[in-house]
Amino acid sequence: MVEELERRYVSDEMKESYINYAMSVIIGRALPDVRDGLKPVHRRILWGMYQAGHTHEKSYSKSARSVGEVMGKYHPHGDQALYQTMVRMAQDFSLRYPLIDGQGNFGSIDGDPPAAMRYTESRLDRLSSHMLDDINKNTIDMIANFDDSETEPTVLPSRLPNLLLNGSDGIAVGMATKIPPHNLNEVAAAVRFHTEKVIEEDRKRSLDKAPKIDALEYMEYLKGPDFPTGATLYGIDGILDMYRTGQGRFHIRSDAEVRDDSSGKRIIITSIPYQVRKAGMLRGIADLVTKETIKGIRDIRDESSKEGIRVVIEVKNNADPHAILNQLYQSSRLQESYSANMMGILNGKPVQLDLSTILHTYMRHRESVIERRTQFELDKAEARAHILEGLMRAQKRMAEIIEVGRNSDSRDQFEGYLRGDEKYPKIKRFDFSQKQAKAIAERRLYQLTKLNVKEVEDELNKLKEAIKEFTAILDSRKLRLEILLEELENVVEKHGDERRTHIDPTPLSM
Repeated sequence: MVEELERRYVSDEMKESYINYAMSVIIGRALPDVRDGLKPVHRRILWGMYQAGHTHEKSYSKSARSVGEVMGKYHPHGDQALYQTMVRMAQDFSLRYPLIDGQGNFGSIDGDPPAAMRYTESRLDRLSSHMLDDINKNTIDMIANFDDSETEPTVLPSRLPNLLLNGSDGIAVGMATKIPPHNLNEVAAAVRFHTEKVIEEDRKRSLDKAPKIDALEYMEYLKGPDFPTGATLYGIDGILDMYRTGQGRFHIRSDAEVRDDSSGKRIIITSIPYQVRKAGMLRGIADLVTKETIKGIRDIRDESSKEGIRVVIEVKNNADPHAILNQLYQSSRLQESYSANMMGILNGKPVQLDLSTILHTYMRHRESVIERRTQFELDKAEARAHILEGLMRAQKRMAEIIEVGRNSDSRDQFEGYLRGDEKYPKIKRFDFSQKQAKAIAERRLYQLTKLNVKEVEDELNKLKEAIKEFTAILDSRKLRLEILLEELENVVEKHGDERRTHIDPTPLSM
């Protein structure tokens, strides 16, 4: 039989295929999910290390082992690309709140490469445990991996508002994302403000629609980006535009101090802009001096250490250090422009994000996690309570149960008598459920005869209280949101820190 061929223009086929490819890159690689702030590769690394037991309370393991496990089970791509992603997740100058705890050479702010994965060791950072909390309690959807041999999460429960905390960078086909990192204390305060507004307005009719809150109101709590390398951010208008529209531009300038004392004239730099490599920046300054673009610099010394960045620029006696510093800001990478473009995946589609949408999406995600976790705990408590109720009832007819058990031909027949499928002669028919009958049949004789009724009764009473509490949470959105805020506050108490980036509201005149 000859198949009928479909006639198509090559241009139409190319267009459709390219769009499919572009969307695959956008969703599967380049843009983060708004809910947990992670791209698939980051999520797979965290999940793979968690599944393999490389958690913060365990000892370090070779990075090559983690890379191999993630690559073999979840992410069938090049090992070097995977390792470089893991390395960045461990660098405290790349992520505001690192998710991987690395031991060994994981690169430096100078741009030095990390040691090979066979030499370094890693495990999940303590902070990462909050990204994975309750993942085994049916809180998120799981999907099959690339060869259907394992399952992986579509999103992490993410007790942390990670998209704002660590930001994201990515280039897709026809679009890109560049979200700056923020401070945990401030983001938590903004989440609290947003959630309290939702509770106040009680938005039952449209849960997915964010309340109308202007970015200026959020900025009472969330001052602006907070970069791991510190420095000073200029231009509050650019921050406001970013929060309102998802796009904004501002400048980041190194923190520097001019000293003129008996030791001579010096410029001391103590921080540099985010994503600037210090060694490259200093080479650029040296080139400016060599080409005499900037005159008056006598020497450049890098005195940086584990305690922090310290670059000393010696200035000639006849030169003005303030003027030289201004020239350096204009001509070198001591000052950088940051163009934010907050793009992310929302409901399976790339979306330009404003601050309100990010906060509301995180809140709705956490509310869903809490609801599903509570339902899981409720089902578990009800199942256990059902068994205990059967044991309590069995205690009242223990002599009859023992007699039936002794005279049953098999365990299946014994359970059948307990379920009431068949009546045992001269004994009132039992009516235990299938699960209760199985639990009774599985207990040993001494456990049936010496059953601690008080202990079982106490456990049952505790379970009934828990069931009542779980039911109340499922019936009340306000309770769920209050739990969200309480859990976030616990994270802040453990991991919150001071802001590193100073914000100057005055924009720089270029």
